[in-house]
Amino acid sequence: MSVATTPMLSIDGQSAGEMPLRHIWNECVGAGRANEALRADWQAHFREAVDTLGARYVRFHGVFHDDMFVYRASNGGGFGPPTPLAKPVYTFAYVDKVFDAILEAGARPFVELGFMPRELATQTETLFWWKAHCSPPNDMQAWVDLVTATVTHWIDRYGIDEVRTWPFEVWNEPNLVPHFWTGTRTEYFELYAATALALKAIDPAFKVGGPSSSVFVPDERYDGEYHDKSVEAATAEASDPDVLPWKPVWIHEFIAYCVERDIPIDFLSTHLYPTDFAFDTQGKGRPISRGRDATRDDLRVMRELIAASPYPHAELHITEWSTSPSSRDHMHDTVFAATYIVRAFLQSTDLADSISYWTFTDVFEEGGGGIGPFHGGFGFVNEQGIHKPTFHAMAMLKRLGAHLALRTEHGVITRTDDGGLAALFFNYPDSMGSRSVGSATSHTDAARLAVEGPERRITHAVAGLTPGDAYLVETLDQDHGNVAAAWHALGEPLNLTREQVADLAGVADELDRRTLLVDAGGELTIDVTLAPWAVMSVSRVPA
Repeated sequence: MSVATTPMLSIDGQSAGEMPLRHIWNECVGAGRANEALRADWQAHFREAVDTLGARYVRFHGVFHDDMFVYRASNGGGFGPPTPLAKPVYTFAYVDKVFDAILEAGARPFVELGFMPRELATQTETLFWWKAHCSPPNDMQAWVDLVTATVTHWIDRYGIDEVRTWPFEVWNEPNLVPHFWTGTRTEYFELYAATALALKAIDPAFKVGGPSSSVFVPDERYDGEYHDKSVEAATAEASDPDVLPWKPVWIHEFIAYCVERDIPIDFLSTHLYPTDFAFDTQGKGRPISRGRDATRDDLRVMRELIAASPYPHAELHITEWSTSPSSRDHMHDTVFAATYIVRAFLQSTDLADSISYWTFTDVFEEGGGGIGPFHGGFGFVNEQGIHKPTFHAMAMLKRLGAHLALRTEHGVITRTDDGGLAALFFNYPDSMGSRSVGSATSHTDAARLAVEGPERRITHAVAGLTPGDAYLVETLDQDHGNVAAAWHALGEPLNLTREQVADLAGVADELDRRTLLVDAGGELTIDVTLAPWAVMSVSRVPA
């Protein structure tokens, strides 16, 4: 009996490689907080992220926030004071709706355990307009009981085999005191230890990790128990940030604490925005934009650190990442951001187990609702569901195959499981040098990058394909899919009419699309000139 084999590809006269390509970009995506996932538009945007972008997991804050009504030490209130209960109870109606929607969409939760219910918080200060409580618990056993009851409920509702596939991350950015954590570093480590042991007591197969720390820094501001702003001046005033010794936050200390106490770490998590914010000698905060390779460089540091640690097999999950950590950064709405993230993702395929883009939708309320339809929100789509250039970039990444045939400085060619090819190329302009795209305070500010260049010619001949097959060549650039520019041309209306929403949605999806045919000898010739900032996908047209 003969067995059909997939012919090997040949690229530019050389046998193509067959290295696996990990799709780290769609393992997980981020979202704001759990309560936002109750909205119909959030759920519609998420289903599209799963179906079109391939998102497998989603992570968000606030599963224990008061607006999810999980921890209940009192009842009612209304026009009078609430009635204290004899003992706390746990209600999961809101959480169930969110987790049901995620699973029904075909994805899974990457569970971030936080924030603190008000009735368990040690401090009354809150974060964001929705008043997140970010303090240590006033009773650690009560926190452990809450985690245990919640996870036990999920097992009862979804089954142990399903819940075992969910990673559990303890808290979010606890080094950002007093914002995301009002306690000390040691108090966070104690919270992690109690939570990790509680999870393992339920099922040793659960994966738990942390410390979910914020961006790399080149100074000692986080080396103590609290954030020390007095040591940041050299960072703020450095003429070239890229020569500074950037290092992860709390990772070494976290590992040391857990090793000493035999606390499990199944994965390390941190956030790698290629930015920083440091205070100069005058006490003025300065935003810092690092070089275009910062993400890759930081991942290499993390990989080396893990390999040399007592947890050498720990996974590495970047649970937040984007061009910047601001939800009012107009660079997020641009083609420039799309090119940047494609380049960074393709540089990092062997360096992380997931890199979770923050976030998949502009339905995001840490600073309240955005002002206007293109306000610099993180999302791949805006609040109306209009696709930004980053949406198309992620869709192009999703089309890539699982086998890497060729990697160049400007893209990749992959082999798909059916023997075809899928390729992705980009033109991150040479004139940018080592610069990243940085941030922007307005659409006009972001458009400063439009003058960068030059064009780039991409030429490849790929043999070993099926004669007559058609391949779609789809290109995103400043003239195709640049929806924020179209909105700007309308005068940047804050409130769109229905007709404007439909028109802008059409502009957003109007990429340059052409077809190439494999010749009679089984060869596909790719010969294109990419405009500055262009991103181009080549994928087989289904028969």
